[in-house]
Amino acid sequence: MTGEILWQPDADRARRAHLTRFIDRVVTRQGIPVADYPSLHRWSVQSPGAFWGELAAFCDLRWRRFPDAVLEHAERNPGARWFPGGTLNFAENLLRFRDDRPALIWRDEAGSRGELSYRQLHDQVARAAAGLRRLGVGPGDRVAAFLPNGPEAVIGMLASTSLGGIWSSCSPDFGAAAVLDRFGQIAPKVLIAAAAYRYAGKRVDTTATVKQLGAQLPGLEAVVGVGDLPDSVPWAELTAAGLPLEFHAAPFDHPVYILYSSGTTGPPKGIVHGAGGALLQHLKEHLLHTDLHRDDRLFYFTTCGWMMWNWLVSGLASGVTLVLYDGSPTHPDPEALWRLAGEEAITVFGTSPRYLAGLAKAGTRPRERIALPALRTVLSTGSPLPPESFDYVYDAVKADVQLSSISGGTDIVACFALGNPLLPVRRGELQCAALGMAVEIFDPAGHPLATGRGELVCTGPFPSQPVGFWGDADGEKYRRAYFERFSGSWAHGDYAERTAAGGFLIHGRSDSTLNPGGVRIGTAELYRAVESVAEVRESLAVGQRWQGDERILLFVVLGEGAVLDAALAERIRATVRRELSPRHVPAMVLQVPDLPRTRSGKLSELAVRAVVHGEPPGNVEALANPEALQHFRERAELAV
Repeated sequence: MTGEILWQPDADRARRAHLTRFIDRVVTRQGIPVADYPSLHRWSVQSPGAFWGELAAFCDLRWRRFPDAVLEHAERNPGARWFPGGTLNFAENLLRFRDDRPALIWRDEAGSRGELSYRQLHDQVARAAAGLRRLGVGPGDRVAAFLPNGPEAVIGMLASTSLGGIWSSCSPDFGAAAVLDRFGQIAPKVLIAAAAYRYAGKRVDTTATVKQLGAQLPGLEAVVGVGDLPDSVPWAELTAAGLPLEFHAAPFDHPVYILYSSGTTGPPKGIVHGAGGALLQHLKEHLLHTDLHRDDRLFYFTTCGWMMWNWLVSGLASGVTLVLYDGSPTHPDPEALWRLAGEEAITVFGTSPRYLAGLAKAGTRPRERIALPALRTVLSTGSPLPPESFDYVYDAVKADVQLSSISGGTDIVACFALGNPLLPVRRGELQCAALGMAVEIFDPAGHPLATGRGELVCTGPFPSQPVGFWGDADGEKYRRAYFERFSGSWAHGDYAERTAAGGFLIHGRSDSTLNPGGVRIGTAELYRAVESVAEVRESLAVGQRWQGDERILLFVVLGEGAVLDAALAERIRATVRRELSPRHVPAMVLQVPDLPRTRSGKLSELAVRAVVHGEPPGNVEALANPEALQHFRERAELAV
């Protein structure tokens, strides 16, 4: 059963929360009778100008020029203007602290460790900015990074954005074609690249890939090398001499990041995010929803190719210590990250449902061997977190911890639904809609649903809507991507429902929703049932056109030594029938050795669906393991 309360904040924690102070501020300054979170959220979406203005002041946004207003054209979605006339600098806001508290701690799977204080980070950024300025980087220039999650990525981003440059990064496990699909669109002036990275106990050399990028990226003027990288400006040379940091002042919506869509249905879209919108959203989520304080240590297992890296790095604006990690989360054993959490006194630990499910399947119980006295919050995103993973965290990791399943995306570089330090954690649920986000659930005709499943939409504008897509001069592709289906409302592509307690359940992507007999079924709930069968390690389901309808095909990866025989297939079907309904029962259950994933670790149901219909799977370079698609091709069982 979902909805069971698993954790509640004690009075001390609630009293200390930034959200409590913000509520007091709103009551005093706005004269609004806010009694609880639902009334605060209601006010935040009904009075967006007042809310976002109060938030900017509460978060102490560092303006170079104060804006003339908070919001113009609020009735336009898209088309609203946020903080017109105001100017700021993204890096200046992240570097507001200059003391001896640790800003960055970095570790890798080989055991090396480094640390920089806020004062030292400021100095390193000044040196890197001076080096980039010598290479000709200025406002609007793109600086691309092909780096692991280490200090150079953070320093490089801050240096670039201090100059008014636009930062875009990929993980070094991307192949050259995948990187060119992304960076080739934006013509970076400088590429910062690593000679190698570590994963699962191995050093992986990337020099050949970087050489190819250097030869093929249009407009590239310099490669900065981290490590022993031939034909590059060494990182040590770039940062050899420093000048005082001069922060370029730019409008609120000046581009700061270019992120990329997964690209599984075509070339990845370059999603351009504005400095002010990303900054204000992240401050809201860090201070009010995650309740970060200066004594916190924030960790998220991520690469530089996932938006959670951008989200993580914004924690500097709240003065916390960021803990960075490069390597496999399960090397040399499944408890590696929990040991890291204990050793570094991590207070907020971010991970993914896949990681937690894998630990549970392996019977790993960190609390029996690792003391985690500092840990107070666990965050999870990337896909829906099933109720069983809530059980696992409270049973096997720590009982007194706030487990926040959060959901948003690269498209908004923020969240629609997430955690709340004043609300209980309920089994299987995301705690609440984010402040300032007018989240609704729509039926196919665009009518709001009080109960039941439908499309997750946002009916009002918000500051972190993208500035646009790179190269989409008239904005047509952008409007078509998010506003074509429901005029005036952002359609995010998630299949979701609101719970009786005011939280949310995410049932999967709406473009991969199964539809047998016209009844929509979210893949997340199907996977939850299937993966409760002990032999099943992972699963993926798609709908196949069949005799004028749709049938469900279920592909399973089994544990070591397990074989899919008739008895196991029937046990899987019986489990689905019992846990869900007869409509969910797959028509076919097939064993495969691997499942295709995007480079951010998400299952690529769309690529598999294309293959089983004999269609090209789109941009296979977007996949981390495109060879896995071969397991789905030319299977006689799938012939229509």
